[in-house]
This record gives sequence, C-alpha cells and structure tokens, in this order.
Amino acid sequence: MNPQVTEARPRDREATRERILQAARTLFGEQGYEQVTVRMIAAAAEANIALVGRYFGSKAGLFAAVLQGEPTFGELFTGRPEELPRRLAEYAAQRMQHPPESPILRTLERSAYHPEVRAAARERLLTAVLGPLEAILTGPDAHGRARMAVSVVLGIGAMRRRVGPEEPTSADVDRLTAVFEACLAG
Repeated sequence: MNPQVTEARPRDREATRERILQAARTLFGEQGYEQVTVRMIAAAAEANIALVGRYFGSKAGLFAAVLQGEPTFGELFTGRPEELPRRLAEYAAQRMQHPPESPILRTLERSAYHPEVRAAARERLLTAVLGPLEAILTGPDAHGRARMAVSVVLGIGAMRRRVGPEEPTSADVDRLTAVFEACLAG
C-alpha cells in the first residue's frame, strides 16, 4: 500500500502573513469591506482562518494593516518648504478630476461610514498624513494649520464623490495655492 504523499507548504510566518495581506488587499479592493469575510480572505490566501486572528486580531485589524501599505500624499511634504502650498494645490486639483488610484483607498471612500473602517482610516490619517505635515510646519499652532490644509484636500475628494469629477483649470490651482498658503501660514 502506497502512503499518500502530499506537498506541504513549509511554515513561514512572514510569507503567510504577506499572503493574507495580499488576499485582503485584493478582496477589499474588489468587493469592499462589508462584503468580504475573514473566511474568504483565509481561503484566498490558502491559510488557516485562525492565522488571520493570530496575525491581525480581527477583520478590522487586518484592514488597518492593509491601509498601512497604501500610499499617502506624504511625498508632497518633501522638498522646499516654500513650495509646499503649490505642491498641495496641484495634488488637490488632481483629486478634483480623479479618484484615488488605489482600490483600497476607493474602498475607504465607499465604506467611510462603517465604524471599523472609520476607526482604521482615522488612525491612518493621523499617523501618515496629519502628523507628518504638522511635524514639518514651524511657528504657532502647527496642528491647527495642518488640520485645515488636510481638510481642504479631503473636502475636494468629498465634493468629487458627490458632484462628480471636474477637470481643474490653472486658475483652480492658483486659488488652491492661495488657500494652502493661508492654511499653512505661521
């Protein structure tokens, strides 16, 4: 009698964790937060469902981990400080016309009112956007000034979602530059 031979995947905690993250990123991006279950993610990652809990704690913890890998506009904070208002204006103007390229950020937009998504998004916004912007500002009330500048960017995204995309003009970029100059002035 032949013993059945099966190929077992060697145990590799980091590789399994990464497979789970990739599966979650794909499924959340395709179907949205509410529609995806932990069981679906585990199956797509070819991992035991218990490992999702072990590595991420919960579906919400997994979503937060996926968000950590998403781009932010933090690259706009590098460069000459006096050019920051213009860089932010150009970025914000592009948001008038285009939704985020990342499927996860689009999921964030679709699921913004879900309490677990809202909590993960808040944390990500504080640590990856607001905090870094505040850190590069000099002068009084850096937190308040950073908060106003980020509010402008978020408001443009909200407007695009509710009214529809609109191609920005050079006058829009100029006006936005003036708005960001006012927001960031110390």
